[in-house]
Amino acid sequence: MTTKVEKADDEIDAFEALESEEKEFVKDAEIDRILKAFRLDAYAVLDLQPGVPESDIKKCYRVKSLLIHPDKTRNERAPEAFDRLKKAQTELMDEKHRERLDEAIADARMLLIRENKWTVDSPELKTEKFARDWREKTKMVLIDNEHRRRRQLKAQMQEEGREQKKAEEELEARKRKREHEQDWENTREQRIGSWREFQKGAEKKKKKKPKPLG
Repeated sequence: MTTKVEKADDEIDAFEALESEEKEFVKDAEIDRILKAFRLDAYAVLDLQPGVPESDIKKCYRVKSLLIHPDKTRNERAPEAFDRLKKAQTELMDEKHRERLDEAIADARMLLIRENKWTVDSPELKTEKFARDWREKTKMVLIDNEHRRRRQLKAQMQEEGREQKKAEEELEARKRKREHEQDWENTREQRIGSWREFQKGAEKKKKKKPKPLG
């Protein structure tokens, strides 16, 4: 027969199991959100609005990193989500990177306004549709910026490669010149000896030359 104490313990165990399951559900949902977020937009990865203060970025990262930390969840995708979260926080804490991101977001807003021939005071800018369109336009701007950045990096690497090749060729040329000079110096005595022998031979021929009859 089940006692009241045992029944109470079973209810506590059941409640704790449900609570644990709920926590895992919240963690799984956040991991899924992070992995689906547009990774070039650090604000989207952290689920923050552009322009938030640095203190909000730190607080948000601290809460979310504790929630989805690989050591605190059974979700196999937690490490990847955690890495993306950390990368997003690092980018937003980098002043130059954050400035570029804010500039891209502002550019996307102005492009939408120009394309639709609105003004900054147009009521359309306050609608949910504009917010969605703004997010999509921001993605396009960030993708274009990333392609441009990669092209510039590729061109820079190619130029550096050409410079490196040129430097290597100059280094090899100097090396060959030094080796040639060293070889010339090393054979100096041999050349001098050969010249002396040649001179001796020439003198002997002069001495043996017959005198003309007369």
